[in-house]
Amino acid sequence: MRLTKFEHAALLLEDSGKKLFLDPGSFTSPLTDTANTVAVVITHEHADHWTPEQLNRILELNPGVPIFAPEGVARAAADFDVTVVHAGDAVEAGPFTLRFFGGRHAVIHESIPVVDNVGVLINDELYYAGDSFVIPEGVEIDVLAVPAGAPWMKVAETIDYVLATKPKRSFPTHEMVLSRAGKDLSNSRIGWATEQGGGEFFALEPGDTLDL
Repeated sequence: MRLTKFEHAALLLEDSGKKLFLDPGSFTSPLTDTANTVAVVITHEHADHWTPEQLNRILELNPGVPIFAPEGVARAAADFDVTVVHAGDAVEAGPFTLRFFGGRHAVIHESIPVVDNVGVLINDELYYAGDSFVIPEGVEIDVLAVPAGAPWMKVAETIDYVLATKPKRSFPTHEMVLSRAGKDLSNSRIGWATEQGGGEFFALEPGDTLDL
């Protein structure tokens, strides 16, 4: 399975010629080469994690492709056929097995509603918690997508998250709100925390790939 990182929170997983898109949102360049997509996962309803335009780019070449997301996304994306998933659910789409965790977005501020959010474990290899620090119980994480910068987090929380999960490999995501200096700072902290558990950090930039 091959991972390609796009801008911000969007990822592409490819296995046996099939594709899975994760969180293609407003901070991500318009998707291209979407043929052979077998599933889309959206962790939550915020626009930096999905837009109608990005979904339509996928559906144009893959009509009827399943979109897995929590209830909040189903309401926000009412024009699309969304399959609602909850923590504890497991589904299969082509060569991909998806297991879902969590349920709620991290708190941004008491004045801002907390929305539905699911983390996803893909093929028991890659874990991405969306906008949360939910740790999947009883799971040994091979590859962890680590949030690098957001209004709902501080770097100390990210460090503690990586120290607690002890991934074998990690890479940064959710970083388009950061300057170059901010990215370098987050990368150094995530890398240090990953190494404490014996893991390896990959400072992936948009367009970079990682074989899982």
